[in-house]
Amino acid sequence: MKIAIAYPIRVAFVGDSITELTEYPYYASELLGSNYVVRNFGVCGSKVLLNSDNPYLYSPAFNAIIKFQPNIVIIMLGTNDADLSLEQQRGNFINDYLTLIQRFEALESKPQIWVVQPPPIFNDLLGLSVAAFEGEILPCFEKVANRTNLPVIDVHSVLSTPAYFVDGVHPNFSGAKIIADMVFNAIISNHPSIQSLR
Repeated sequence: MKIAIAYPIRVAFVGDSITELTEYPYYASELLGSNYVVRNFGVCGSKVLLNSDNPYLYSPAFNAIIKFQPNIVIIMLGTNDADLSLEQQRGNFINDYLTLIQRFEALESKPQIWVVQPPPIFNDLLGLSVAAFEGEILPCFEKVANRTNLPVIDVHSVLSTPAYFVDGVHPNFSGAKIIADMVFNAIISNHPSIQSLR
């Protein structure tokens, strides 16, 4: 069954500093074309964990998304949940992620949602634990996707070398371009009705 989406198609990019600062949403916007209205709702330092210093769900950006009423939501969060200080809270990651997704699903626009596995972390210089990210956070994405039946965009596996990063955490120009390409291809390949609008 084809999904009828009226022009313009509103796309919300949700994330932390990787979304806010690397400009991958801008590159994705260029690929998607003029029939799409793309907005960058990235918030530096934001987290999935609700019992943290900066949960995305409680940010002004989330309230702005409610007003935007997107047709598509791309969520790339989880990197900052590997913060060394959050060891005791990480057991809540799946339930807190599900809560965030449920809030997006409750929007009047009933958006299509993609879950993005964030890029790797290559060092602990920014206070993020490589071991916690790989061992505790990363395995949660498949579980979240299985419980929500949402598609996953696996950025993590593709950006497998430090050459794509500025500081071991934030993708450089080339890395951001790869993320944009993957998001674009996911939207188009999973939604033939959207492709037909191009």
